Amino acid sequence: MKEDTLDTFKRALSSTVKAIAEDKEIEVIFGNNSTSSEEKIILPEINNVFDLDNIASIRGAADNEALIYKYRNNDTYSEFLPNKEKNKKIYESLENTRIQILGSKYMRGVKSNLLSLYEKNCNEKNYSNVTSQSDLEIEHALEIYLKKKIDTNIVPKSASHALSYWSKWLDSKVGTSIDDLLENVDNQEKFAKLANKLISDLKLYDTNENKDESEDDNKGQQTEELDNPDIDETESQSSMSDDDMENTEEEVQSEESELPVDENNEEMQDLEDDGSENVKPQYKESKSVETILSEYMVYSNKYDEIITAQDLCEDEELNRLRKYLDQQLKSFQTIISRLANRLQRKLLAKQNRSWEFNIEEGLLDTSRLTRVITDPFYSLSFKKEKDTDFKDTVVSLLIDNSGSMRGRPITVAAMSADILARTLEKCGVKVEILGFTTKAWKGGKSRESWMQNNKPPSPGRLNDLRHIIYKAADEPWRRSKKNLGLMMREGLLKENIDGEALLWAHKRLQNRYEARKILMVISDGAPVDDSTLSVNSGNYLEKHLRGAINWIENKSDVQLLAVGIGHDVTRYYKKAVTIVDAEQLADVMTEQLVDLFEEFPLKKRDILN
Repeated sequence: MKEDTLDTFKRALSSTVKAIAEDKEIEVIFGNNSTSSEEKIILPEINNVFDLDNIASIRGAADNEALIYKYRNNDTYSEFLPNKEKNKKIYESLENTRIQILGSKYMRGVKSNLLSLYEKNCNEKNYSNVTSQSDLEIEHALEIYLKKKIDTNIVPKSASHALSYWSKWLDSKVGTSIDDLLENVDNQEKFAKLANKLISDLKLYDTNENKDESEDDNKGQQTEELDNPDIDETESQSSMSDDDMENTEEEVQSEESELPVDENNEEMQDLEDDGSENVKPQYKESKSVETILSEYMVYSNKYDEIITAQDLCEDEELNRLRKYLDQQLKSFQTIISRLANRLQRKLLAKQNRSWEFNIEEGLLDTSRLTRVITDPFYSLSFKKEKDTDFKDTVVSLLIDNSGSMRGRPITVAAMSADILARTLEKCGVKVEILGFTTKAWKGGKSRESWMQNNKPPSPGRLNDLRHIIYKAADEPWRRSKKNLGLMMREGLLKENIDGEALLWAHKRLQNRYEARKILMVISDGAPVDDSTLSVNSGNYLEKHLRGAINWIENKSDVQLLAVGIGHDVTRYYKKAVTIVDAEQLADVMTEQLVDLFEEFPLKKRDILN
């Protein structure tokens, strides 16, 4: 009965989505966690149709996806999308708000569903506990600000509370830009231009040039200097020492008290690190790696935890999440089998098989059976395969469990880890699977302790780490397979502090007895922790990550490689590949591992298109 009700609800929801999207041919998929496209609309998996509050938010999510399909032209969206990550988030937030405004304007039922969805999102983001500007990202503040301009009744109390810390500053910065946006919600192109202008007016982050520019870098820089006299000031800020940056921040704060220090630090971060996609940032190491690592500080590691998946989640829930992961694996069964067989064939082929002959026990040597006929008194010959260096190997998969991995990337990462663990185990290679995230958003107990101690300056890392062991190297896959389902758990994925996670995984490998140690990192970008970056220099975490990578690559016997999902990680790692689509992950991981077992060193790969 329950299953019948669930199927009926899914069919009704699919029909509604197609009606709103005005495309009866569009494919509607539940629980696949990939990104919606021009061919399909992806909706979250539905487990309980009797929870009315949950159903309302599910309908809101479905309506939102249908509205995106209906009102957003992807070419226009991509044309005006900024390159810088911070600017991109603001642009995406404004565009999504535009689409929701249109849907609420013309469809009253959709408006109600979107309100339910938004209220749920506000609760999940814990807006009621916001105590300062640094606790609320600028893109979320703008979303609330824009919605409140339309109708104060559509903004939950928790969101209004969070916005109160931004209202005065936004009023002074935005001016009539918001009104201009509201007047052009029906025109995506005009709205996009105005959104980019608003981002520029905020003067928090420099607006990137559009992706279609292809001028020579040097000429482009010279032109920009001539057209924009402020560019010199920006570049000088990028090359400042830490002391100079602190002095500048104090000056800015004295001139404009409404703008907090942590936002200035974010600006510095963007100015220093982001750059355009066409210009690869250069890392100038003025200090030794050891110095960089020693300068990295942790305010408190009292609340950090290294925990196994089974200790983090009940067995019943782990089994449920594993079943969900198995459902995703079913649709890729053909691909999985092909990749696994290819990897196994290639790895086993690289074992230079050699045998010992004429021994008293082992496998019967059929090539010498003729001796039994020619000489009946001659004893049977046996052979034994010699051990190879290939099998004396351990592989560690370190998976980014940050919030930005949510959805399709983390699902594909979990599936790929599952495939590799099974395949490498068959090849006699030990595999361990690790994950890294934080225990809380925007700092946990460490930040609370820092605030109680009157906020001493330069506290260092200001969040509580959570390092997860999904599968130990000596643990068989069959005993740990359910643990991988934990990555599908809502609320697990938070911030990512890559440098410390990398050193942790490296230390675990160093304690292993195998002669060959391989560490593969799967991530979707640079380290991000708002609580840490708000009170330290903007490149604090990235500098430590670079130092950790440099030390491992140059002074350790561990072979390090990285796979970046949607972001270029080749600027960090010598041996790296970047994939655009998460669907490529399994194939790329297979190829990279095969390359590692080549006689020659792994060569750096081009970015896949």
